[in-house]
Amino acid sequence: MTQSAGADAPRGPFRGSFLDEVKDAVTPRATLLVVGVVALHLLFIASYVGALHDPRPKDVPFGVVAPQAVARQTATLLERLPGGPLDPRVVADTATAREQILERKIDGALVVGPAGGADTLLVATGGGKVLAATLATLTTTLEKSRARTLRTVDVVPAAKEDANGLSSFYLTVGWCVGGYLCASIMVISSGAGRSTPRRAAIRLLAMAVVGIVGGLGGALIVGPVLDALPGGVAAYWGLGALTVFAVGAATLAFQGVFGLAGIGLVILLVVILGNPSAGGALPPPLLPPFWKAIGPALPPGAGTWAARSIAYFEGNGMTASLLVLSAWAAGGVVVTLLASVLRTHRAQSTP
Repeated sequence: MTQSAGADAPRGPFRGSFLDEVKDAVTPRATLLVVGVVALHLLFIASYVGALHDPRPKDVPFGVVAPQAVARQTATLLERLPGGPLDPRVVADTATAREQILERKIDGALVVGPAGGADTLLVATGGGKVLAATLATLTTTLEKSRARTLRTVDVVPAAKEDANGLSSFYLTVGWCVGGYLCASIMVISSGAGRSTPRRAAIRLLAMAVVGIVGGLGGALIVGPVLDALPGGVAAYWGLGALTVFAVGAATLAFQGVFGLAGIGLVILLVVILGNPSAGGALPPPLLPPFWKAIGPALPPGAGTWAARSIAYFEGNGMTASLLVLSAWAAGGVVVTLLASVLRTHRAQSTP
């Protein structure tokens, strides 16, 4: 009995038209994912370059210490600088100006000396070296126009090991990355569609453990290990645990509502919008209005501000940042659990 020559021959390559091959190689789902990735990377470029390419100070809180008659005049001169870089306000004395800088109510102050003497500029490089340098440039220009000399005093100096003042920012970025990556891995490994209330609660508890471990690890690295930042380990630990859990819970919430597409939304909010507006490379007063406005409301900005407060400002001015992080954490918990309940109810009611 004879057998046809091609019966046992291996199957050849795909024989359809080129368009059929394209459809087979690039599915509609893959096309949507590629389009989403392209959109995200273009938004990444636009956000980072838009926020950081042209730093211009705007309405920087700035104190003026001078005799009463001179104080108002000096404040008016500062207020009328081209572009409105400063928001000057008269301060009673030098001690009050130092106190307000430490409390993060103002970013610097000009102390006007006696006639014929030198004036003093108070800055805080711990709040951002670029901002301190910008204030020095602005006031030096004004002093030259008034034929006066200026000396600069760093009231809150950045640590020598924190050379560019970015350690607080990178610490926060690391915590945020840990939060959304761990949450994403937990969902991807078991499937976004299999979330039940019990499974959601377990994931949230797991994120709490990750937050505790990651917060402590970050605190030890910037403290005893590298000595990059001053401040107590316990304070950084608490901030880190809250930051990691807040971002992780928010990630679980987005994934519960939008499925795996929620990962892209988290990247959009935390990485693309959150990192350049966090005040790391450029402190908030130097950012364009859009990034300056959204930064404090996003986890990277809130975490960076709080970390700098711990490092250099004795923990002052961080209440609002902690409330922002707590709101992300609480909102993430509520939405994650609610989304799992609704998903389970829908699955049970569908034949």
